[in-house]
Order: sequence, then structure tokens, then C-alpha cells
Amino acid sequence: MQNPENTHNTESNQADAADIKEEINVPGITSDATIQTGEIKDPQPSLEQLLKEAEIKSAEHHDAWMRAKAETENIRKRSQSDITNAHKYAIENFSTELLSVMDSLEAALTVENASVENFKNGIELTQKQLISVFEKFNIKVIDPTGEKFDPHQHQAMCIVDSDSAPNTVVQVMQKGYKLHDRIIRPALVSVSKAQGS
Repeated sequence: MQNPENTHNTESNQADAADIKEEINVPGITSDATIQTGEIKDPQPSLEQLLKEAEIKSAEHHDAWMRAKAETENIRKRSQSDITNAHKYAIENFSTELLSVMDSLEAALTVENASVENFKNGIELTQKQLISVFEKFNIKVIDPTGEKFDPHQHQAMCIVDSDSAPNTVVQVMQKGYKLHDRIIRPALVSVSKAQGS
């Protein structure tokens, strides 16, 4: 036998369940726990919203482009300055090395009552300093005495009779010089001529 209170509770529960079913069937309301705001979201954003987003992106791209342009201009100016300085001061190291040679020459000229032998010794030491500077900067002497004439390195001043083979450098009138592999001054030479010509 059922207790009258239990009967009342069962009826109450059934009535509550019936009310819930009715609530579930109400159009526009779902049974999930989310709160309905009544707004219906448009799956596509409005044209105004799209335009605003496009304007923001455009402003960002324009700003990035302006920064890149400014950076490129700064790099160009810095490179131009570096090139100008490289041309202007290209021989700075060489010039610094030559200063010691100049100092030696000036010291030789300030000596009073120097003998010819002292001057000769001083000039030889100064020449050794200069040769050392030339070696340091890859300036090589072209002294082709007894070698075959090479028009790329030698400049023939005259042709002379000689017992040497034809086109042989007989005498060097002025030594030549080359920087690395580039001739900066050809050697001035006299060349032997062919026999019978």
C-alpha cells in the first residue's frame, strides 16, 4: 500500500516532467544550457565590417611598406658612403707605410758633415725600407735582363745588335712594376734583333 505522501510526490513529479516537456517544445527555445539572446547571427559579415577590416589591413601593409622603403633607402645611402670612403681612403695603409721611408729620407738630409759613405749607407737602408713596403703590398719589380721580350710587361725602346737570341732583353733602362698581376709600369728595355736583319 502506498503512502498518501508518496502518491502526492509522484503526481507532482509527473506534473513537473509534463511542464518540462512543454517547455522543450516551445519554438525558438532549446533544451541546452545556453542563454538565448534573441539575436540571429548573420553567417556573412556586413559590407561595412569587411570594408573596415580591409582598411585596417591596408593601413598595416602601407606602414610595413613605408618602413621597408625607409630601410632600403638607409642601406643605399650607407653603401654609397662606404664606396665613397673606400675610393677616398683606398691607399691609406700604403701611405702609412711610406711615412717611415719619408722619415728616413728627412733624417738623412738633416745630418751635417756626413761623408759620402754615410749617405750611401743611409740611402741603402731607405731603399730596403721601401722594398719591404712594396713586398707587403704585393708590388713586384720587373727586371727582365736576359729574358725573352714580352710586350705585355716590357716596352722596347730600341733594337740593338747582340750575340743573344733574337727578341731577348739586352738592357733594362728602367725597371717596371706590377701590383699583384696588373702591370702598373712596364719595364723600358732594349731588345736584340734577329741575325742578318
